[in-house]
Amino acid sequence: MQMERDAFEALVDRALDQIPDALAALVRNVVVLVEDEPPEDEPDDLLGLYDGIALTERNDMEGYFRTPDRIFVFRNPLLDYCDDEAQLEEEVRITVVHEIAHHFGIDDDRLHDLGYA
Repeated sequence: MQMERDAFEALVDRALDQIPDALAALVRNVVVLVEDEPPEDEPDDLLGLYDGIALTERNDMEGYFRTPDRIFVFRNPLLDYCDDEAQLEEEVRITVVHEIAHHFGIDDDRLHDLGYA
């Protein structure tokens, strides 16, 4: 499917807006970025990526001296994966939640059990 970058970024913004305020308040030092493609050393069909140190692995002072962790949402693989805008919106939401969960130290196995794999 096709979608302009601005419209895709709006889907990511909506997915972020759907995160409960109490949970969003716990996210520390993270930026969410939209990229067209995953890095060359990652699979071409990767939908998202958390690049950082999970909160469960940080010490008390570590967050003060680090650049922000990054959550990447990969536009073209998501567009290739989806058949229509409704499916795309749902997959963007799942991808955003999945990567934020990694920020909290939740691994892929647990996310799979929860339906966010």
